[in-house]
Amino acid sequence: MGFVVRVIVNGIAIWFATLIVPGLEIVGSSGGWNTVGIVLLIGLVFGIINAIVKPIVALLSLPLYILTLGLFTLVVNALMLMLTAWITEQTSWGLRIDNFGTAVLGALLISIVSLVLSALVGERDRV
Repeated sequence: MGFVVRVIVNGIAIWFATLIVPGLEIVGSSGGWNTVGIVLLIGLVFGIINAIVKPIVALLSLPLYILTLGLFTLVVNALMLMLTAWITEQTSWGLRIDNFGTAVLGALLISIVSLVLSALVGERDRV
């Protein structure tokens, strides 16, 4: 799947999570296309973090993945979401998360929506 499609999927998943999860919100948007641009930028930052930082954290926390039978993935996803929020809040726009519980719930919802959207968008078999 192309990186641009992944950014769009991440952006839609994050936007949907901000609609559902209280305490997770997009700041700095005035509505309309401005919100779309901010959501795509947040999706871009989230995609870069997932491509660069997440594999390193996953490798370092491999014993915890094994010990918890994979449930530690929720914690790592929440931490990646919180890192995205921290990076984007350094500007006048971004993602704001109230607490770690909100991040876990948001990460779970983002993972589910992203999985569904990725399955719908999936690349077609090439001959």
